[in-house]
Amino acid sequence: MKRRDFIQYAGLGAGALMVPSILMGNNIPVEALLDPGMDTTLKKRMADIALNTAKSLGATYADARIGRYLNQFVFTREDKVQNVVNTESFGIGIRVIVNGTWGFASTNSVTDEGIKKATDQAVAIAKANSKIQKVPVILAPVASHGETSWKTPIKKDFKDVPVSEKVDLLLSANAAALSNGANYVNSGLFMVNEQKYFASTEGSYIDQDIHRIWPTFGVTAIDRASGKFKSRQAMSAPMGMGYEYMDGLDSEKLKGPEGLKLYRGSYDMIEDATLAAKQAKEMLTAKSVNAGKYDLVLEPNHLGLTIHESVGHPLELDRVLGYEANYAGTSFATLDKWKSKNFKYGSDIVNLVADKTQPGSLGAVGFDDEGVKTKGWDLVRNGVLTNYQAIRDQVHMIDQNESHGCCYAQSWNDVQFQRMPNVSLEAGKEKYSIDDMIKDVEKGIYIAGRGSYSIDQQRYNFQFGGTVYYEIKDGKIVGMLDDVAYQSNTQEFWNSCTKICDKSDYRMFGSFFDGKGQPSQVSAVSHGSATTRFNNINVINTGRTI
Repeated sequence: MKRRDFIQYAGLGAGALMVPSILMGNNIPVEALLDPGMDTTLKKRMADIALNTAKSLGATYADARIGRYLNQFVFTREDKVQNVVNTESFGIGIRVIVNGTWGFASTNSVTDEGIKKATDQAVAIAKANSKIQKVPVILAPVASHGETSWKTPIKKDFKDVPVSEKVDLLLSANAAALSNGANYVNSGLFMVNEQKYFASTEGSYIDQDIHRIWPTFGVTAIDRASGKFKSRQAMSAPMGMGYEYMDGLDSEKLKGPEGLKLYRGSYDMIEDATLAAKQAKEMLTAKSVNAGKYDLVLEPNHLGLTIHESVGHPLELDRVLGYEANYAGTSFATLDKWKSKNFKYGSDIVNLVADKTQPGSLGAVGFDDEGVKTKGWDLVRNGVLTNYQAIRDQVHMIDQNESHGCCYAQSWNDVQFQRMPNVSLEAGKEKYSIDDMIKDVEKGIYIAGRGSYSIDQQRYNFQFGGTVYYEIKDGKIVGMLDDVAYQSNTQEFWNSCTKICDKSDYRMFGSFFDGKGQPSQVSAVSHGSATTRFNNINVINTGRTI
C-alpha cells in the first residue's frame, strides 16, 4: 500500500486491515506488551556471537541489530469499537562486508545457533555478491560509542494505559462530532515502541527505546436533500512522544482563522472532533473557488506534506543518484546543481534543515541504525542548495567524510538504508504572527491540514490540496472556500516564499508511514515550520470539469 493511500484510509477509520503488514508482527495479549524483554547484558552477548562469527568468516566489518517492536492500534466508528490490535516482532538482523561487498541475513531464532547460522548466510551472500561487485563499499569513519543508551523522553508509556481508557477517549471524540452535526465518524490511535539494540565491530553497543503516537479521525457531514457530503480530517500531527500527547493538559492552543484550533504540545482530540463536525457542515455550503493566481498562507500541518514531497524526498542522495528510480522516481536536484554552489532552491528567506534530534519529532533518536550519533545539518541555506541526506557508504560520493546519521530499517528483518530525517523550514527571525500575515494579503487563500496531492517522478511538478480553506480579501478572512488545489514546481514554489511567521507559531507535521525502497519499507518522519506565505501561486478548481 502506498503511504498516501494509507493516510487517507486510516483517516477514514479503515481499521486494522489498513495497517502495513510489517507493523503487524505476531498478535499477542495486551498484557504481553508489558513484558520487559531481553536485558542488555544478554543482548550484548548475542550481538557478540554475530560479530565474532562474521570476523572469523572473513568479514572486515559487521553490525548486528536486535529488535523488539511493540505496536498497539485501536479503531472505532461512531459508538462502536472496530478493532484493537496488539503485536510483537522480535529478531536479529546481521549485516557484513566481505570482499568489499555487503551481505545481510536475519532470523527470529535469537539463540547461539540461530545467530551463527544467520551470520554464515550473510557472509555467503556477501561473497556471492562480490563476484559482480565493481566498486568496493567505502564506509565513512564513525566514532566508537562503547556501551550507551537513548530513550524517547516520554512522561507516560502507552503500554501502561488501559485499553478501556483509550477506547473511551476515541468514543468520546466520536460522540462530540456526532452531537455537533457529523453523520459519520471514524477514529484511530496508533502507538509504536521500537526497542532496538545495535552493535558493531567498531566497538559500539547502543540500546534505544523509541516511542511514537498518532491519533487520527475523519468526520463526514451529509446534506441529504442534495446528496452532497464533505469530510474533515483531524488536525493532529503524529509525534515522537508518549501517551501524554493525548492528555490535552499542556496543550498550547493556537487560534487560527475563524477559530480554527491549532495544537502544539499535547492534543485535545475531543475539541478537534467538535470543531471538525462544525466545519464539515460549513463545507457543504462553502463557496467554490475561482481559479487563478493567489497568495497562499499555508499553516504547518499543511505545509509539512509539501516539504516532505518537494524537499525531503528530492534531497535523498540515493534518489539523486538514481537508486530509487524503479520505485518512485529520481530527483531534479542533481549533483551538478549542488556543485555549482549557487542553485536557488528557494528565496533568500528559505532555510531548510535536516535534524534527527528535534524533541517530540517522529525521527528523533540518539543514534541511527549504523551506530552514528544523530545531528542536524543544512540542506538549503538562504535559498541555496547546500547538501543532501547521506549515510556511511554514500557520503564519499559528495566529497564528505562523515555520515549524516540518517540510516534506518523498519525492523530487524530488513536491511538498513538511507531514510529521510526530519526536514524542516526554519521560522522567521522577526516577530510576525498569522494575523499579521493575513493583514498583509490582498487576494489570497489560507490553507490548513493535509489533503490529496500528486508530484512527478523527479519531485518537481506538483499539485496539493488541503483540509480546510478560507478566502482572504483585503487583509481579512471573508469565508470558507471549497474545491481548492494549487499547482507549481518545486523551484518556482520555494522561490515564491515571501514571509514566514516567527518561532511562536512553529509546529510539526508528521508522516507515520513513509514508503521507500525495494522491498518497500516504511519509516516515520516529522516536518516543522511556522505559517508561511507564497505569492502568486496558481490555484485550480478541483470540482469543475472542462
